[in-house]
Amino acid sequence: MRTHSERKRFQCEVCGKDFSYPSLLRLHQRMHTGEKPYGCKQCGKAFTQSSGLQKHERTHTGEKPYECKQCGKAFATSHQLHIHGRIHTRENLYECQQCGKAFTTASGLQKHERTHTGEKPYECKQCGKAFTRSSNLHSHEKTHTGEKPYACKQCGKAFATSTKLHRHGRTHTGEKPYECKQCGKAFATFSYLQSHEKTHTGEKPYKCEHCGKAFSTSSYLQIHGRTHTREKCSECQQCGKVFTTASGLQKHERTHTGEKPYKCKQCGKAFTQSSNLHSHEKTHSGLKPYDCKQCGKAFAMLSYLQIHGRMHTGEKPYECKQCGKAFATSSTLHRHGRIHTREKHYE
Repeated sequence: MRTHSERKRFQCEVCGKDFSYPSLLRLHQRMHTGEKPYGCKQCGKAFTQSSGLQKHERTHTGEKPYECKQCGKAFATSHQLHIHGRIHTRENLYECQQCGKAFTTASGLQKHERTHTGEKPYECKQCGKAFTRSSNLHSHEKTHTGEKPYACKQCGKAFATSTKLHRHGRTHTGEKPYECKQCGKAFATFSYLQSHEKTHTGEKPYKCEHCGKAFSTSSYLQIHGRTHTREKCSECQQCGKVFTTASGLQKHERTHTGEKPYKCKQCGKAFTQSSNLHSHEKTHSGLKPYDCKQCGKAFAMLSYLQIHGRMHTGEKPYECKQCGKAFATSSTLHRHGRIHTREKHYE
């Protein structure tokens, strides 16, 4: 049998690279010709190798055959599993010099660093909007074409990307695979978990250029920015109050209609917002992960602890615009406001 060094070499005529087998040379030549003979039957995306198509098809089926032995998390490819393994071994991690956050790949660190520099190298040719990641640009481009090739089998709702379809699927299953290690709260997406974790650290890296107010996520900053530009503000038809998001207006309108669509399965108590229901459910579980450092009293929610802390500090951040009286909570200010409303009514 011939050794590896004795094998016949097959050379690429374009770049001169050598290969041991003609099959490897043929695969390589597709990089130059652009040939992609393996097409996905569901979305039409094409690949140079059958293995690439096989991996892609798992985005449609949701199959994740590679499971981490340490934490049980599953992945669609062995490469993804290998990269994930670095989280447990802490090997070959790439650390951000500005904030110390670590990443399993150099490309992950590079993408993260753009949150500090503000660099957005991927620009849409149709509208000029720029993005930090090529995948975000690719998703955005579908808003121009209207293309939504990924449809939910349960409700028929269609999505531009397979990841959005996968996240949507959790609204049917109720699955929340991303859990906060500090308080145990679970989330449907990793990005939601990352945003939540900042409530523990207090990190707010996104600052408003107009007023200096800081936010934990770029989306919160973007929404806040509308208060300065008045862009895309939604106004309540009953009282004239303005909101930066349609969802904010929708929640507010329930204060007028009395609608409470979120009901506790254990006691039947209903709420106007899902977050209030989630807080209430903890009263049944007895879970109180937030302790006051001054008196030791425990609370189910971080917001409850923050409100309680004002008893010690005397802080009253909510001020009445009509009489100047200050309050520790927004709900107390809201109740106080009814005094002025009644006074106007009797004038």
